[in-house]
Amino acid sequence: MTHSPPPGTPRARIPGPQQPPPPYPRIGPGLWRRFLGGGLALWALTAGTVYATRASAPLPTLILLGALLGPVAFVLWAYERHARDLGVSAVLGCFLAGATLDVPGIALVRPYPPHPSPGLLLGTALVEEAAKLAVLAFALRRLPGIRGTRAGLVLGAAVGLGFAAPASFGYAVDAIVSAGSTGSTDLRALLETELPRGVLTPLGHGLWTAVTGAALLSSRRVDGRFRLGPPVLAACMGACLLHVLTDSTPGLALWLAGRLTGAGVTPEHPAGAAGPAGRHLFALFSVGGLALVGLAGVGWVRSLARRGTPWSHTP
Repeated sequence: MTHSPPPGTPRARIPGPQQPPPPYPRIGPGLWRRFLGGGLALWALTAGTVYATRASAPLPTLILLGALLGPVAFVLWAYERHARDLGVSAVLGCFLAGATLDVPGIALVRPYPPHPSPGLLLGTALVEEAAKLAVLAFALRRLPGIRGTRAGLVLGAAVGLGFAAPASFGYAVDAIVSAGSTGSTDLRALLETELPRGVLTPLGHGLWTAVTGAALLSSRRVDGRFRLGPPVLAACMGACLLHVLTDSTPGLALWLAGRLTGAGVTPEHPAGAAGPAGRHLFALFSVGGLALVGLAGVGWVRSLARRGTPWSHTP
């Protein structure tokens, strides 16, 4: 026989089901803006210090900031906008896997000759795109529940941006070494290398690997195995085409500038041979060509995101 408590006695609270803590840390909104703003301020302060003091000691900090600022900010933006359900560990793991793949690029910058052959450009593009796709599959080998077009877009971009960061570092170091001196000359060579790469990096390796990653994860099996079917191969060939067009744009711009100005263009003095007008035309055609190729890649990615399948993240 049970006895009910007298009136007015407070009842004991029965604990409800406890929600397990999230398996990954939460990132607050707007972190990519704060990171980008603070990083740009620190980068500008470091560049000003180098210019004012003519010291070479801050150059490594300047190079590292220039190489990481754009890729990391873009990955943070992609995570906040499109990949919170995937978790920090998956996005960060793909970024670090891509960076590890291109760590030898710090020592071997892979400079092209003044007039690279189409075969060299295509061979380089095939090797790099295949390697990044393999790294994406390796990074997700123990996460069979992650699949779908949109997941492939985000995680493929993370691999591509991680791959681009050490390459930017290597190109910046090579620019300083090629300058052969310290002080303002080093700073000018460094800025001419870092600024264009920092702006165009998201439109390069990030876009290309996003396309191939979307094809790979959209055709991933339920058990986690990857299929290299015709859609994946077609996406790889399309990414290689964008890669080749991007790498060949400076050469095409140089040829067009020489033709329009009527000046001979030599590999030793590609910009100066055509005079001031040729240099302006070369810059215009280079930036315009890279922008057109980048916009084509952006349009492709947006098309995949609109008609692609949403990701699935099942344990």
